[in-house]
Amino acid sequence: MTRLLALADSDSYLKWAAGAAERLAPDSAGLALIASPVAPSAAQRRAALAQTRWRDAPLAPLSLAALVARVREERPDSVLVGMRGPTAAVVLAELAALPGRPVLLSGLPGVGIPASRKALFYRAQADAMIVHSLREREAFAERAQQLGWPQRFAVATLPFLERHPSAGDDIVFAAQALVPESLADRRAIIALLVALARRNPDRRVVLKLRTLDGEAQTHDERYPLDALLQEVERPSNLLTRHDSMLAALDTAGALITVSSTALIEAVARGIPGLALTDFGVGDALINTVFEGSGLMGSMDDALEGRFRMPSAGWAARNYLHAPEQDDAPLVLAELVARREAGTLGAPRRAVRSTFGGPLRAAWNRRIALGAHEAGVLPALALVIGVPLRAALVAARRVRGRVAGVRPPTAPSPARRSPASQPRASEPPASRPRAPQPPASQPPAAMSPTPTSARTTPAS
Repeated sequence: MTRLLALADSDSYLKWAAGAAERLAPDSAGLALIASPVAPSAAQRRAALAQTRWRDAPLAPLSLAALVARVREERPDSVLVGMRGPTAAVVLAELAALPGRPVLLSGLPGVGIPASRKALFYRAQADAMIVHSLREREAFAERAQQLGWPQRFAVATLPFLERHPSAGDDIVFAAQALVPESLADRRAIIALLVALARRNPDRRVVLKLRTLDGEAQTHDERYPLDALLQEVERPSNLLTRHDSMLAALDTAGALITVSSTALIEAVARGIPGLALTDFGVGDALINTVFEGSGLMGSMDDALEGRFRMPSAGWAARNYLHAPEQDDAPLVLAELVARREAGTLGAPRRAVRSTFGGPLRAAWNRRIALGAHEAGVLPALALVIGVPLRAALVAARRVRGRVAGVRPPTAPSPARRSPASQPRASEPPASRPRAPQPPASQPPAAMSPTPTSARTTPAS
């Protein structure tokens, strides 16, 4: 019997769920993929599962009904729901209602700081939520207490962290779909990569992309970097790659990003890096977790080769803690023992509203799974729900105007780091400034010293 069945919906969650399942149940884990608008392509599945036992598995996506039927038939001790929030909530609700339900686990596929309300809201029916650092456990526990949503948290090292050293000297940029957000900022990234390649003709500069054009991913990407790269004259040593991050790091000598979990993967392998601050520092950029790490720096730092390793104190609290501090296997074993003894208790109460009964549940399924959730009831829920939601939003706006309160239209802007603050004479359109090689001389190659010699000590 499968001890743990891991379920996923997108490329990043598939990578996370498969790795976490292998660590939590090394000899008895199963894996399944739900059919959804963000289901990964065959190429994305290969990249996500490259280092797991499922690397050659066909893993055809299953409908929600088929997924629930598989759980009902296999009766696993536990199920790890690795999915985006709305889909996770739907699947957790379905599994919680099963007779003799399994232990339900959930979590996020990377850095979870800041601890968000949504992460807890959608995963409220999980018996435990997996987090990946001591700091995350504290932050989520505090947030759950503030919200009045009791939850249990279990620490597990990020499942795709490797400790073996790199054997290369590539400068890798880890792209992200969400940050930076604006077209100007994303073009500044391209300008940085072009300048890096010209300054370092003896090194490869690699733009590590998540998807090929047309592939779905966990978050929509408004301005794909590979498309923007077509706007410029590309140096021959500026490359793109779409395979796994693990493979990209095998030949890396440095890694640059805004806030990708790839930076954690890099420094775990002794590869120095930078979290760029030119676009600001704030929750919207998902980079506050790197404050105090010693890893934050500017595009100028990148151009000068000032890559860094994190401070030991930051590392111990943020994802690079000692293996013996992982308590997720113990938490899972305890919950499974309670299930076997019949003391696991009733399913945890959902936080999201159940007003509307079956029609509301059908609406939730349709919103999460799109056209992959067919049938009369989901279609009816959509017909009724879309205009109703529009009316409710309009009513809130009217109430806000009557009360003299303007509803928020956008999140508060991220604060910019001191190094990226514009001078008083600098026009707004020039921020952040795209890096340019000196006009007086051709770009010089970086000194071919060993990676360790190029590393700036952490603060």
